Amino acid sequence: MFLFDDISFVQTQNLPVNDLWYFLPIGYLVTILIETPILLAGLGREFTFKQKLLAGIWLTACTYPIVVIVLPAVFLGSPRWLYLTVAEVFAPVAECFLFWLAFRGTEAVSWIRSFAVIIIANLASFGLGEILNAYNWFGLF
Repeated sequence: MFLFDDISFVQTQNLPVNDLWYFLPIGYLVTILIETPILLAGLGREFTFKQKLLAGIWLTACTYPIVVIVLPAVFLGSPRWLYLTVAEVFAPVAECFLFWLAFRGTEAVSWIRSFAVIIIANLASFGLGEILNAYNWFGLF
C-alpha cells in the first residue's frame, strides 16, 4: 500500500467526468500561475521572455486536459497512486518532448537545464495541487 491510498480527500480519478470539466479551467489557470513563473526564471537566456511565457501557457494547455479529463476516466476506480504515477510522469515527459520539438533548432540550448526546469515546474504544480486537494479543491467538490 502506498501513502496516497491512505489520504481521505477526494480522489480525482473517481469523480464524475462532468465535475472534472467544471474543474478544468480553474485548475488550468492555477497550474499556469505556478508553472509559468518557474519557467520564466529557470529557462536559459537563449529563450526570450515571450517564448518562456508562451511555453508556460502552451505546454500546460497540451497536457492538462489529458491529466484532468482523460487519465481519470482511464483510471476510474483504480488506486490513487497508480493514477498519480501515470499522470505525473506523463505530464513532464510530454512537456519536455513538446518543448524540444518547438525549440530544437535554437542554438546553444542546455536541454538538461530546460528539462529540469520543466520537471521542477510540474512538481511544484503537483505539490500545490495536492495541498489544494486536501482543502477540497476550492470547495468545488
